[in-house]
Amino acid sequence: MDGERCILRVPLSRRTRNHLGSMYFGVLCSGADAAAALLGFRLLRERAGRISVIFKDVRAEFLKRAEADVHFACEQGGEIRALLDRAEASGERENLPVRVIATVPSRFGDEPVARFELTLSVKRRP
Repeated sequence: MDGERCILRVPLSRRTRNHLGSMYFGVLCSGADAAAALLGFRLLRERAGRISVIFKDVRAEFLKRAEADVHFACEQGGEIRALLDRAEASGERENLPVRVIATVPSRFGDEPVARFELTLSVKRRP
């Protein structure tokens, strides 16, 4: 993770694997949530202001079965930083669709197995 992107790996294991041998739906959604949230919180810690952060909604597209370790990538650090700046300046709630791409490099290289879009909603706290 750096200020521009976060890549999170979730291993396929007995706890994350369903009866078909692929990763549970809920684990895939949690991985996307964590990748986007970790990047957002890292950028939030860089500033002194108090901003509340929440995901407002989520959309997911499942393309292939995730039958090995899954890598979740969020690469919108600059856009999230600008969103935090807008919220701090305006005092109003600001929203940004944040994309997370899930891949299984050991089986499919860079080809996505799932795509997620989570709406990050932020507002300056009094």
